[in-house]
Amino acid sequence: MRQYIDCISVENMRESDRLTIERFVPGRTLMYRAALGVYRAVKWSGDIAIAVGGGNNGGDGYALACILASDNIPCRIVKLSEKLTEDSSFFAERAKAFGVPDGMYAKGAFENADIVVDCLLGTGFQGSLREPWLGAVSEINSCKAYVVSVDINSGMNGDTGEAETAVESDITVTIGYVKRGLVAENAAKYIKKLVAADIGIVLAKHEYKLCSETEYHEENDDMIIPAPQYLQFEAVDVSGEEMTGVIRNDGINA
Repeated sequence: MRQYIDCISVENMRESDRLTIERFVPGRTLMYRAALGVYRAVKWSGDIAIAVGGGNNGGDGYALACILASDNIPCRIVKLSEKLTEDSSFFAERAKAFGVPDGMYAKGAFENADIVVDCLLGTGFQGSLREPWLGAVSEINSCKAYVVSVDINSGMNGDTGEAETAVESDITVTIGYVKRGLVAENAAKYIKKLVAADIGIVLAKHEYKLCSETEYHEENDDMIIPAPQYLQFEAVDVSGEEMTGVIRNDGINA
């Protein structure tokens, strides 16, 4: 049976996120849900290194560390930036309260990792990677770990899929909706599996539709795109989830 799912631009995602936070769901809850979607999409074991940047994408990584720690799964945080958004700062403090070790990125940070989580750069990134980001991405790509990219593969343009250098993932868990760049022709060399986490974002406007069939007959509709084989149509649905008390700090002394 033919299936369709939404595929949107980075600008539309940004506006949808803003409207949802303004009218329906707090940003902190959405960040928790994003991390929970990633948590449920992966089988966790071994040495887990979560590479975080300074934006909300990094915040997803800190929130993931909290969820892993609350489930007694050890992990560590590798920081590329000390900068934090307000919601990122909340989860960074919670991760610290859980005792999750963290440190600034240095060469060899991912050498012994079994799983690396890429929370370095979000969908708004454009241009070329600079140090230390380039070194970190190159090291992630050369290590033996199973690589999980959160929202988008760091270094990739969210609208075009173009990249000079980007994280090569075993799975990319994109947040909310599939971005156009993730299914562009160039993206296929960076992504082995793609799945969306439905975190309850209300779409500002409909744009593209991804179709499960490579051959379809829709008249005069250039907004329908054949889905790549690496796309999983069934999303990870965490749209109704709320933060547990232990992560809200009901059960931990900061």
